[in-house]
Amino acid sequence: MSQLGHVSALSLTRQTSVINVRSPHSAWKCGLCFGSGQMTSLSFGGGDSMGDKLKVQVANSVVVRSRAEDAGPLKVACIDYPRPELENAVNYLEAAYLSSTFRTSPHPNKPLEVVIAGAGLAGLSTAKYLADAGHKPIVLEARDVLGGKVAAWKDDDGDWYETGLHVFFGAYPNMQNLFGELGINDRLQWKEHSMIFAMPNKPGEFSRFDFPEVLPAPLNGIWAILKNNDMLTWPEKVKFAIGLLPAILGGQSYVEAQDGITVKDWMRKQGIPDRVTDEVFFAMSKALNFINPDELSMQCILIALNRFLQEKHGSKMAFLDGNPPERLCMPIVEHIESRGGRVHLNSRIQKIELNDAGSVENFLLNNGTVIRGDAYVFATPVDILKLLLPEDWKEMPYFRKLEKLVGVPVINVHIWFDRKLRNTYDHLLFSRSPLLSVYADMSVTCKEYYSPNQSMLELVFAPAEEWISQSDEEIIDATMKELAKLFPDEIAADQSKAKLLKYHIVKTPRSVYKTVPGTEPSRPLQRSPVQGFYLAGDYTKQKYLASMEGAVLSGKLCAQAIVQDSELLLARIEKRVPEASTA
Repeated sequence: MSQLGHVSALSLTRQTSVINVRSPHSAWKCGLCFGSGQMTSLSFGGGDSMGDKLKVQVANSVVVRSRAEDAGPLKVACIDYPRPELENAVNYLEAAYLSSTFRTSPHPNKPLEVVIAGAGLAGLSTAKYLADAGHKPIVLEARDVLGGKVAAWKDDDGDWYETGLHVFFGAYPNMQNLFGELGINDRLQWKEHSMIFAMPNKPGEFSRFDFPEVLPAPLNGIWAILKNNDMLTWPEKVKFAIGLLPAILGGQSYVEAQDGITVKDWMRKQGIPDRVTDEVFFAMSKALNFINPDELSMQCILIALNRFLQEKHGSKMAFLDGNPPERLCMPIVEHIESRGGRVHLNSRIQKIELNDAGSVENFLLNNGTVIRGDAYVFATPVDILKLLLPEDWKEMPYFRKLEKLVGVPVINVHIWFDRKLRNTYDHLLFSRSPLLSVYADMSVTCKEYYSPNQSMLELVFAPAEEWISQSDEEIIDATMKELAKLFPDEIAADQSKAKLLKYHIVKTPRSVYKTVPGTEPSRPLQRSPVQGFYLAGDYTKQKYLASMEGAVLSGKLCAQAIVQDSELLLARIEKRVPEASTA
């Protein structure tokens, strides 16, 4: 199907050219065709487009690549993929309604001061919606950077490196609403509706699942699977479809009931050949939770499949147009502060101090500062909460069950090469490697990271449990060996081909909670049994995965609980004040 977009293309001469491309839309499609001896530079900006509007026929594989034997002059073309029509999806409307309740509810005469530990997406989301409801959040972040699991840093050369490789799905309704509420929809770069897998048995080749725009869900997903003949045979597809029927017909209740079984065991139970697990779900398991299908709970896979198969644009992906702290987190902070809230970096909590009633008296920071509020939220990873949990709370069933929730190790690798790699796409790629999960050439997929002459691969190294204690050099050596299989004509482990200019490795010993069978009952509600104390985080109870969407939704649910409890919390404050005066 043809797509409408604004295109800027150039065929370069021997001198360097600088092209400024501006578009009112939210995303670009970049394709590169490589020749010899030419250079180009391309910069992106917002605002009105320059040049003529063109109709562009977009094929299944729209990235322009050439082999060495027929390489011509370097050409760069950028096509923006319009934001998909998400607004009529049921889940999007539900998320929009929940957002609206904070803005339309009667604002309190006396706003609550709510102290929130953690400036990741869960903490910032909690603060944003509390501010919308007229309350005064105070966010405390231990580090000097916003974002938590989406944090990023700039090196001495001005290049960014991130905690993780993040993509934004159409099936993220609360996240998509958040972008709209902040007025930053144009910061998402939407990619073509495809899933692209490397072929380990055919080094350097890829297999695609292309979702046709003309078909509704779930037909577009079924078509994508049926049209792909590289990874599964027809008998395997039929057995897979039959095996999935209970999940499709059983709905959410069936999905939740599959928490007690691994992906691998569930597939075998349904009569689905092991090759389906090896070909498709090995890669999906690592992408969703950084672990293999013999460990991952099947509930996790079914939640994702439910969204992808039931929503037309559910599996469509977008990349943020730059680094997450500035391009996503700062707009949330500005929104919070515009409504009277505050966000403080370098504010690490040393202790949760309790009063005689066993509820929170204050947060004590490492620098000795005491922070008091009318309510308190912990929006840190579950492992940090467990470290700071007061002794008096540890035997409460609500907190005791947290012991089953443990963060999974993950490593994010960034490698800058001395040339533009040809064997890549403007998209997320599933490596299907035993060591690597997903990767992307960020110099193509992301406007801020764009480079005409060099590639920067960002890769998720998972499972990482056996590697988290290894040296950076050992991790890079292992990564380069895997990349030599993905780019056999361009990358060699000994760097005899593409040269490694520099690298950054970000280790997260405890990332999202490890979604192994039996953990679902351990996920806590946002309202704790301790009056005035709440939790937010993707590990808390909400219907999405341990993901950015789960983090944002957990923050909304946490804020909702506090708003619902506001009269009770105010009564508690009023009772406390006379007691303090008497004392």
